Amino acid sequence: MTRHVYTAVVALTALTIVTLLSGCPASMSASSYTRDQARSAQNVEFGTVQAVREVQIEGTKSGVGTLAGGAIGGVLGNEVGAGTGRTLATIGGGLAGAVAGSAIEEGVTRQRGLEITVRLDNGRTMAVTQAADESFVAGDRVRVLFDRFGTARVVR
Repeated sequence: MTRHVYTAVVALTALTIVTLLSGCPASMSASSYTRDQARSAQNVEFGTVQAVREVQIEGTKSGVGTLAGGAIGGVLGNEVGAGTGRTLATIGGGLAGAVAGSAIEEGVTRQRGLEITVRLDNGRTMAVTQAADESFVAGDRVRVLFDRFGTARVVR
């Protein structure tokens, strides 16, 4: 295999890994449950939405983007120059790729969210932040579900 074909294969493989893994963040949706949450009892409290605020839920920083970006940058940097120059380009490309890969992973997995403030029927007020996949307005009657890990979600 020629050097250029090898470089292309490594770069394409790393890019595929970043795309697949960074596109699968844990869901923040009120409608999504983990396997551990399925078939588990949840406490339910009823309440009224007091306020809704749009927020940004930061993306994941798993390290996959950093590793894949570093690999791609290192491979591409290795194509530059010869001798010591090639070594420096490989190191520089790896570092730059790692920084870029980390930023790309975080940006791709960032999502729009809602901070929903609910006045529970027992008089307590709480706020829950979740993905903005359902709309809520002040005055909506809702259920707040709590699992055994302390995770809460607001649903109709």
